[in-house]
Order: sequence, then C-alpha cells, then structure tokens
Amino acid sequence: MHTIQSITEQLYWVGSSDRRLERFENLFPIPQGVSFNSYLFLDTKTALLDTVDSSVSQQYLENVTHALGGRKLDYLVINHMEPDHCANIEELVRRYPEVLLVGNKKTFQFFRQFYTLDIEKNQYLVNECDILDIGNHKLQFFFAPMVHWPEVMLTYEKTEQILFSADAFGTFGALGGNIFADELDFDRYFLDETRRYYANIIGKFGAQVQAAFSKLPLSSISMICPLHGPIWRKDIPYILEKYERWSTYTPERQGLVIAYASMYGNTESAVQYLAKLLSERGIHDIRMFDVSRTHLSYIVSEVWKNSHLVVASPTYNMHLYSGMANLLDDLVALGLKNRKFAIIGNHTWASAAKKSMEETLSSVKGGEVLASMDIRSSLKEDDLAEITAMADTLAASILEGRKS
Repeated sequence: MHTIQSITEQLYWVGSSDRRLERFENLFPIPQGVSFNSYLFLDTKTALLDTVDSSVSQQYLENVTHALGGRKLDYLVINHMEPDHCANIEELVRRYPEVLLVGNKKTFQFFRQFYTLDIEKNQYLVNECDILDIGNHKLQFFFAPMVHWPEVMLTYEKTEQILFSADAFGTFGALGGNIFADELDFDRYFLDETRRYYANIIGKFGAQVQAAFSKLPLSSISMICPLHGPIWRKDIPYILEKYERWSTYTPERQGLVIAYASMYGNTESAVQYLAKLLSERGIHDIRMFDVSRTHLSYIVSEVWKNSHLVVASPTYNMHLYSGMANLLDDLVALGLKNRKFAIIGNHTWASAAKKSMEETLSSVKGGEVLASMDIRSSLKEDDLAEITAMADTLAASILEGRKS
C-alpha cells in the first residue's frame, strides 16, 4: 500500500523509512531507524527529486507509481549520488525510458562508477544557477561541492521558495506518519540525532556549508526538504541558527564533556572525582562517557554541542589506549575547532597517553589546553592539589564563558 503524503498542492513526499537497518553507512548506530526522502512534483511536467536506499525500494517504487497515476516521469533530479539516495535510478530509467536525469558532470561520473546501465540519452546536464521550468514551478540548481560529496547540488524551487537540501538539514530517525518538523516534538526526539548526523557526516565540511549557504536566499526560504528526517515548513530560523553554529564550530553552550578510557576503573575513578569537584563549583549537566562503551558518534555530537572537553586515558602497550585514540583521531578528522581541553593521563610503568593526547589536541585550530596532568596507576592524596587546580581552571573558564 502506498504511503505518499501531500506537501503542497503539486508536491508530494514519496519516500520511506527503514527501522530494520542497524547502522547507517554500516558505521553509525540508528536505534530509531532512518528515513529516506524523495519528492515528486506533479506539474505540467513531472519531476522527481532523488531516489532512496535499496532497503526500501519496494515501498518507494509503489509510492512513485501511485503518485504518477499513469503519467510519465519527465525528470529525475539527482541532487546527491550516494547510494542511499540513488539506488533506484536504474530501475526508474527502465520503467520510464524517456525520463531525463538532471545532474552535473560529477553526478554522471559517479553514476558510471556505481552502475552499468547506459544512460547517455537520458542525461540532462545542468550548470550552476540553471533553471528547469516544469510549469508553475521553476527549479534552480546551486552546486554545493563537499556538502558532503563533490557532486552535491541543492535545488531551489523559486515559485514556492522551497529548498531541496540534499543531506544538509538531515537527521537520523525514522518518520512515522508525521513528515513535518512542526508535527513532532523535535527538540526531544530529533535535535540530538540531527546534531549527531551533522557532526559525524557533514562536520568536516563547515567551510563548504557556509559557502553553499552564501549562494542561497536563506531569508526567503519557506520550506526545507532534506533527504533524511522531517520537512521544515515553520520555525526555519531555528534550524538555520543550529547550522550556523555547527558549521562555524561554535558551541551551543558553555558546558563540559568528559570522555575517558579505563582498564580497571582507576582512570574512571579519577574523572569521577574531577566531576564531583566541578559540580561543587557550579558546573551542571556534565556529560560523561566511557569510550569503550559508547559509540564515538554520540561523543562527537556532545563535543559539537559543548565548549569544553576533558579526556582521560591510560597508557596501553606504550601507546594511547585505542578507544581514546579513535575518538581524538575522529575529532581531528572531522575538523573540530574552537574548544578548550583538559587532559589526564594514567600510567603504571611507562607514560605515553598524556603526551599523545597533548600532541593530538594541539592540532585543533582555535583549541586551547587549559590543564594537563599525569597520574601513576591511581589517584592519590599527592595528586589532589593538581586535580583540584584543574577543576578550578575548568570551572572558571566555563563560568566566564557563560557571562559573555
């Protein structure tokens, strides 16, 4: 049975959701699933914007067939050639052999890398700012390279001022009938997953996000239709402000994340003591994670949200403990900027963790290490003055940041 939904008089959502998929890109846990969005204009001409992942092809093709109601498909706009959005292109060309595939040079290069169907006669090559007239609606194409692939386009419908934003403004989490953000308790159920999606999928490309947005009439947009998650038709400045912060690596709040690795509980005990000291100094809602138990994507999301990060780890085999090394390498690879850090190393017979963490975090642009210490096996009375000084420094920095 079809599950299409009306967005405007001539625009329909024809996507689907997957609640069975365990990991997005076989990497990120998605306990609430994920939606794959596709949009169809039924104007003088018909235009489909993007397809979906192969996991939901059956539902998707049923939706498209029903929505077309016997009409031919004139255009398929390919904003993004990642397989979770282009898996049904070949099948649509087979069903609608006269369809024109709208894309740029990189789009069709990537198509040939993924697929084998000959689409030479179907290609409709567009350049930056070209307009496709389908009747009442005019689709204008803005190139957004590296948001987050090099071929990405954003499609702006000029009549109703709708932005089809590819992976931008997307989120983890399946849709259950309500396809609009204003129909959902967005802050409760989707905000954290939207941030986790941004930080881990797009986070590295903040400058490219800013460059893409500079081309768009952001103040005029009436609706944002992403490829994952709910559609924005109200409170658009709210989500634009989030993206402004995330893409400029600006913390949402002056707050603290503590990420630690602990083999036998001694490093964990040290950060628990630090957290107690910080709580006594007025630092609330401290976010603490064991890197061996929590998937890195959740920690990365919290680091994107907060201004300060404490990392604590033992030395292992004369190197940094692998779980912590993975987190720090990921943060650097994602281009984290403008955060303040404190470091706690732990060792029994060879100290390497503290130095390794210092070297890695020193590469963070706009970063600052406020305090760093090394303990021997477990926190002792002799360490209390140093860890208390660390708590004082962190608390003062966070509280001062809240005043500005």
